[in-house]
Amino acid sequence: MSYETILFEVVDGVAEIRFNRPHRLNAVTDQLYTEFNDALSEAEADRNSRVVMITGEGRAFCVGADLKAHKAGRTAFDRRQYLQGEQIVCKRLLELKKPVVAAVNGYALGAGAELALASDFLLMADNAQIGLPEVSIGNFLGGGVTWLLPRLVGLAKARELVFLGERIGGDEAVRIGLANRVFPADGFIDAAREFALRIASKAPFSMQLAKEQLNRAAERTLDACLTAELEGMMFVGTTRDWQEGIDAFAEKRTPVFKGE
Repeated sequence: MSYETILFEVVDGVAEIRFNRPHRLNAVTDQLYTEFNDALSEAEADRNSRVVMITGEGRAFCVGADLKAHKAGRTAFDRRQYLQGEQIVCKRLLELKKPVVAAVNGYALGAGAELALASDFLLMADNAQIGLPEVSIGNFLGGGVTWLLPRLVGLAKARELVFLGERIGGDEAVRIGLANRVFPADGFIDAAREFALRIASKAPFSMQLAKEQLNRAAERTLDACLTAELEGMMFVGTTRDWQEGIDAFAEKRTPVFKGE
């Protein structure tokens, strides 16, 4: 498909989606949400892609809503449709059947931070900043962040991040459990791609089941989790990838999984 606000390509099993509005620091519009959602569908359906990586062109990941684009001529209905667009995309990231890596190469603010937090892995350049300024400017949070943030950093720290609206860097984000890794800005995208490639080498069905179970475990009882795990183990045992994993272990080689 042809896109105007994003760039999309699949290389070595990684479906890379780049926000492509660098002149506006990749601020989001209705069109960007629509195209991003379409690209996620394309990546999920592509058997050659094992992992999705999202990042931004230029010096920002995404600075949130493009206020200039929303300034005039928008009805209350238009505004609600736009806001719901973010909710749809963030829920999609959380429920996508493939792991999602957010490579935060610069500012990730507001909706940009929420998109990054909805991903399975959050990587940051050492000069990047992430923050949730909504309450500080009379706005409110979206993208499921009120559900997700306390699960990541605990309720006390979530309150601090939301009420103060302060931007934090990669080292602090990793320290509090908001981000997974921080890499030097010089060569950051290459490091993020290498991280994504390591995930792409794992067994697709196993990753899909692990993502679903980890995201839902907090809402399930122990017995429900044990049942889901048992069903998962039984299912993957019927796949060719399971046999490949066993054979590779016995032969002391790296397994080559095919999603079969």
